[in-house]
Amino acid sequence: MTHDPDRHPTPNTQHPTYIPDGPVQVILTMVKDELIRAVESALEDAKKAGDIRIKEMPEVEIDVPRKKEFGDYSTNVAMVLAREIGAPPREIAQRIADRVTEHNGVIDKVQVAGAGFINFYLKPDWYHQVILRIHDQGERYGTSERFIGQSILVEYVSANPNGPITVGSGRGGAIGDVVSNLLEAVGYRVFREYYINDALNSLQMQNFGKSLEVRYLQLLGHDVKMPEDGYQGEYVIQVAKDIVERDGDKYVHLPKEDRIALFTDMGEYAMLELQKADLEDFGIAFDNWYSERTLHESSKVTKCIEQLKERGYAYEKEGAIWLRSTAFGDDKDRTLVRSNGQPTYIAADTAYHADKFERGFNRLLNVWGPHHHGYIARTKAAVAALGYDPNRLDVLIFQVVRLFSGGELVMMSKRRGDLVPLRELVDEVGKDAARFFLLMRSADSSLDFDLELAKQQSSENPVYYVQYAHARISSILRQAEESGVPIPSVSDVDLSLITHPSEIDLVKKLSDWPGEIDRAATAYEPHRLTAYSTDLAALFHVFYRDCRVLGESPELTAARLVLVQAARVVLANVLGMMGISAPEKM
Repeated sequence: MTHDPDRHPTPNTQHPTYIPDGPVQVILTMVKDELIRAVESALEDAKKAGDIRIKEMPEVEIDVPRKKEFGDYSTNVAMVLAREIGAPPREIAQRIADRVTEHNGVIDKVQVAGAGFINFYLKPDWYHQVILRIHDQGERYGTSERFIGQSILVEYVSANPNGPITVGSGRGGAIGDVVSNLLEAVGYRVFREYYINDALNSLQMQNFGKSLEVRYLQLLGHDVKMPEDGYQGEYVIQVAKDIVERDGDKYVHLPKEDRIALFTDMGEYAMLELQKADLEDFGIAFDNWYSERTLHESSKVTKCIEQLKERGYAYEKEGAIWLRSTAFGDDKDRTLVRSNGQPTYIAADTAYHADKFERGFNRLLNVWGPHHHGYIARTKAAVAALGYDPNRLDVLIFQVVRLFSGGELVMMSKRRGDLVPLRELVDEVGKDAARFFLLMRSADSSLDFDLELAKQQSSENPVYYVQYAHARISSILRQAEESGVPIPSVSDVDLSLITHPSEIDLVKKLSDWPGEIDRAATAYEPHRLTAYSTDLAALFHVFYRDCRVLGESPELTAARLVLVQAARVVLANVLGMMGISAPEKM
């Protein structure tokens, strides 16, 4: 899915956002969600009648039974409730099942089985509405207006401007980008932002400036040594070469302090241009690149600290200024300004989050790397201390990426110079494989990236497997057109001819897509899309094996062509949501 600012207008970055009043329209999702609503309604009825005594409604999960004789779908909600209610699960299940049958919808019959499962058997024509809806909605199928009128700022990547984007930061980029796509798909107006950690007092930026100065002087024949904490990467040498080619020895005779400051600025500019280009080639574009330095230059940090003092949540101690973050659940108070007068990272971060809220966003989402767990409590405390609701700020932490090549671990360190830039990964395995693999695991799990697997053109490679399903569908439709078989309109097709188990299993998976979008968006779980796309591709490949599309009776061929078209729509939708291409040929 390409970020479209016209379709999803973004909030003004300078003034509060106008949020229109009015009802929130929800486009109903499909079969699983309809079953969940039926069970929830039955539970409410049973609770009101006194047949089931529970304090809170449980989360209802709907699954596909392992054996088809146990129905189309099943729930174990009765077993979940057994301990609280103090009754046998089968008895609870029967009380629920008796009330589910009172609700109309796609359900044909309900049975209680085993230890207390509630099994659902769907009406024979339930899948008609799924196929019809997919053909009617096309690219919009699966999206909703659940959060229409709501805005969210998603901040992600935000790597220091002292080196190229690494594979680790690339994972955060893929997660943030796809979460943004998902949030747009459920109605949010999404604003994508990159926070540039470029404060002048940053030790990392100062070391980067010193490293670049050393490389510049070395290229001009001066005998200078790299400091111990300098950056050794080849990219530093390349930036220095560019400066020498452009400006020669122009900066050799500057005072050292002035030269380091200048090289810090020039290095930052060069790295930001490189980062922007690398991210763009990875399919990521931001609405705004926000400089930390501007917070200091505009006195927003100073003003924010004064506000905290006025509100009683900042105090002076031992020559430093402290945030009273323990008042909001943090394990200790945090330093805002050191005794030497230098503001800390949390001071700028507090001002930055205040600025986000002042721009009028309803919600904020930060996608942070693996070493930022400790910053969550203090950031939320700072937000609360300024009078904002900390529950409007969510933080998604992603874990490390480990690259393997030929079974060997590829080490990464930006300072030592043996980092793996995202650019190299994309060049080696391609954008599509890089994005898919970086999304494959839950953000809170570390990810092992197998470079050899990502390059394979076989069913072992999950992204190739999914893309091949789309290409195969496109091939079927091309063959139909080339052989003179018209692609029918869904309204002209007898959908009752779709009866084969492999056809029904495929439709079931197609019907899950709206629910998958909703769950992935609200839980910030983009990895669900890789799993869904793999499952859908697998079911299509089984359908292709079991059900001939062309060469059957005209009526059956027409029905199957309509089903194939629906599968292509959904596969293209999920691949687009992940920022991955949907090829027509492979």
